[in-house]
Amino acid sequence: MAAAIYAARQKSDFVLVTKEFGGQMARKEVAIENYPGMESVSAQDLIAKFRGHLGKLNVAVKIGEVLEIKKIENGFEVAIGKEILAARAVIVATGSEPRHLNVVGEKEFIGRGVGYCTTCDGPLFARRVVAVVGGGNAAFEAAIFLADFAKKIYILERGAKIMADAANRELLAKTGKAKIILNAKILRVEGENFVQGLVYQDVSGQETNLPVEGVFVKAGYQPASAFVADLVELNDRGEIEFDCVTQKTKIPGLFAAGDVSEIKFKQIVVAAGEGAKAAMAAGEYLRSLKA
Repeated sequence: MAAAIYAARQKSDFVLVTKEFGGQMARKEVAIENYPGMESVSAQDLIAKFRGHLGKLNVAVKIGEVLEIKKIENGFEVAIGKEILAARAVIVATGSEPRHLNVVGEKEFIGRGVGYCTTCDGPLFARRVVAVVGGGNAAFEAAIFLADFAKKIYILERGAKIMADAANRELLAKTGKAKIILNAKILRVEGENFVQGLVYQDVSGQETNLPVEGVFVKAGYQPASAFVADLVELNDRGEIEFDCVTQKTKIPGLFAAGDVSEIKFKQIVVAAGEGAKAAMAAGEYLRSLKA
């Protein structure tokens, strides 16, 4: 959205293609308190402000998923389902997607106890026992949100220590509803029609069946870069490699921005800045073609 705002300000001829608005921000369960100028704002309110800004600039939006980008002689072909768009330059700012556990029962129980968005599904688990898989800020923020509904919350972290920051640890502790289990390797999700338990293994190899009715997976994110894997260079984490100064990838005219790229700090304000940089770099590139 930030890239689109800056592209519009440069009077570029462009379209914003997206499956959804907000990305990871839309899945944030607690208030955002580190975006400049917004002392405390909900994710949905901040997304609405971004979208309102797009609307005032009359940004053309196409809802859909980009399946492939092809390099052609005079630019690129962008496949959105069966539709093909032609472009002289492309900014890839697809962010990242929730990482799955890839264990037995996970896929089978999606929508029947296994979920990835607590703001979407959390209220359905009122007075129930649930598990949150992960030990980072996303996991703790999910647990803080769930504390308003669930009877008890287990947090299962595969590692030996929690990675969430002190503020989130303190907020969760105040709820009095959470129990943290470290060194927990998830083996499978069990149940009949709905989730009834989660089986994990500790460092000694012992298996434990944890009776829960819901499992929320917050085990990190992976870059949404698969659709350009044959076009750009990816690092070992699947992030797009690029010049952090110019936002350029190895393909002239193809730029990357935000969490899909190899930037170190994954923050909303950083992603917005990267989007602005990418739009200005793309504008500079397009002007060079006319020179």
